[in-house]
Amino acid sequence: MTTVKCISPIDGSVYAERETLSNDAALEAVARARNAQKAWAARPLQERVDLVMGALKEIENSTDRMTTELAHQMGRPVRYGGEFGGLQERTSHMAKIAADALAPTVIEDSAAFSRKIMREPHGVVFVVAPWNYPYMTANNTIAPALIAGNSVILKHASQTILVGEHLADAYRAAGVPEDVFQNVVLSHDTTSALIADNAFDFVNFTGSVGGGQAMERAAAGTFTGVATELGGKDPAYVRADANLDAAVDGVMDGAMFNAGQCCCGIERIYVHESLYDAFVEKAVAWVNNLNLGNPLEEATTLGPMANVRFANEVRAQIDEALADGAKAHIEKMPADDGGAYLTPQILTNVTHEMRVMRDESFGPVVGIMPVKDDEEAIALMNDCQFGLTAAIFTADAEAADAIGQRLETGTVFMNRADYLDPALCWTGCKQTGRGAGLSELGYHALTRPKSYHLKKA
Repeated sequence: MTTVKCISPIDGSVYAERETLSNDAALEAVARARNAQKAWAARPLQERVDLVMGALKEIENSTDRMTTELAHQMGRPVRYGGEFGGLQERTSHMAKIAADALAPTVIEDSAAFSRKIMREPHGVVFVVAPWNYPYMTANNTIAPALIAGNSVILKHASQTILVGEHLADAYRAAGVPEDVFQNVVLSHDTTSALIADNAFDFVNFTGSVGGGQAMERAAAGTFTGVATELGGKDPAYVRADANLDAAVDGVMDGAMFNAGQCCCGIERIYVHESLYDAFVEKAVAWVNNLNLGNPLEEATTLGPMANVRFANEVRAQIDEALADGAKAHIEKMPADDGGAYLTPQILTNVTHEMRVMRDESFGPVVGIMPVKDDEEAIALMNDCQFGLTAAIFTADAEAADAIGQRLETGTVFMNRADYLDPALCWTGCKQTGRGAGLSELGYHALTRPKSYHLKKA
């Protein structure tokens, strides 16, 4: 048995500490989930929907807990009020579409035949959630999985272990049986052993590329479905016809919010050469208006990164780029302590040979390059191992659509970035992984088709 610690980025102290389950205790938890799942699936759909929405209400009644614990665990400033807005939007949408998304597809219903395709829950769904948006990313799967009739076991990131407990408290208070939704603390070895032992019927993992590879290796030969959302290096393209001020605001917010720790945050910017100088000037002014500091203080607009090692990776990418000829535009801020508190940075004179334009940074740094036309922008946007989202800022919707069709990405944005629309499928390509979250397709991922071909007497 090992111990998992959450080191607070605020001051480096141990904010929470939990013991991991032994292999035997973990197997018992899975067995309870499996035993409880059939009765849960047999409940009326609307009853499951109501219980999930009840859990959402419980979280709404404890948003102060959410906001404060997030600041301590991963550094998000309290001024932003946690994640309830997005959590409510996503959960409510999935509840609203559940009946239609899970309804049978009727091929024929005649005197001679009944032919239809039903949706069956997988059984036990295992959710491995990340720390950067720990409520929303976890519940993107938890809520629809439960609504669809699955039982769920959640393993949250060590950086946000209290989020798993808060979610479990909310679902339990709403009336979801304890064995139907369980929050567990597991070691990597136990996690891999459970997957390899075919303990789960479906695995949803959000995290690093290496973590996703470990999940797939563990599941090899078990035929367990594994959905992954992994790394990102999302680009933004500002065309010559873009509204400059709106583009600066949208792109820089997409790059810097949450200290750049967003799956779909902007990490590369390509600006038409006619707007390039003005864009850089305005972007630098935008970043210099940020207030780096303690996330518990209302004046803070940019908190520390979640962990010193994450900040050190960003610093390393910046230092390497500067050594190779990049130019930094932001002076070191007073709160930058060389640890988790990191000065946000804008780099120019960057190339795709630099790691800061190639590897995931997952922090408050962005490189900006000029481009001469759409063709060059498309080539650079696609020159990447990842494919989660891409943002195009333009006044021409037809052009954005045409460019979007040529981009190797999961989502195309126009005149916005870093947003997850629950009515649309959340997915990626390349090393961002394979999966289909939210929307009707999210329900399809969390269920299996079952066909009925009934010849009537």
